[in-house]
Amino acid sequence: MVERRARITLAEDDVLLRAGLASLLERSGFEIVAQAGDGEELIAAVREHQPDVAIVDIRMPPAYETEGLDAAQVIRQEFPSIGILLLSAHVEVDQATELLAAGQRVGYLLKSRVTEVSEFIETVERIAQGGSVVDPGLVQELLTARHKDDPLESLTEREREVLALMAEGRSNAGIANRLWITEGTVEKHVRSILARMQLPETEDDHRRVLAVITFLDNR
Repeated sequence: MVERRARITLAEDDVLLRAGLASLLERSGFEIVAQAGDGEELIAAVREHQPDVAIVDIRMPPAYETEGLDAAQVIRQEFPSIGILLLSAHVEVDQATELLAAGQRVGYLLKSRVTEVSEFIETVERIAQGGSVVDPGLVQELLTARHKDDPLESLTEREREVLALMAEGRSNAGIANRLWITEGTVEKHVRSILARMQLPETEDDHRRVLAVITFLDNR
């Protein structure tokens, strides 16, 4: 029994790049069932051919913003079993995360990786088989973004210890006994924690609760 070739729809507005990718994929054993130059053509092609994988440039005509990504989201809603590989010239964290959160049969690759032929082909194969692939460049950007947005990042080691004990429901006196420091020192740490975390000026008890919730959410 001959194994069926994975069927690909390719969406890329750069005609030369699209032709090059189509040729590469065909030589690597895939079947190109349709090609598209913008989001509308892509959606129409997918509806007609229902490929195994849609390879989609995130930015396409007319505005070169998120037309490809928008089309990919329509495809995912209408045909959740079709794999989607997003291609982008630049790391675009905010735009891609919602689709990538689906977790299955989805990938994100920088166009610079396409020149690494074996890696590109392996990526397409993995998505066709139900897997997911995320470009290391995007992973690094996500980690960096999370690091920048971490509200606990500015806390000292001692302040983290105090906040962890606050999360256990301990009073200032209880924290002081646990850390072998004075209650006045604990109060100073608590004030510093609330200030560093930029919590709104409200009653101290409420701000303590907000601090604890933030701590638990970022563990």
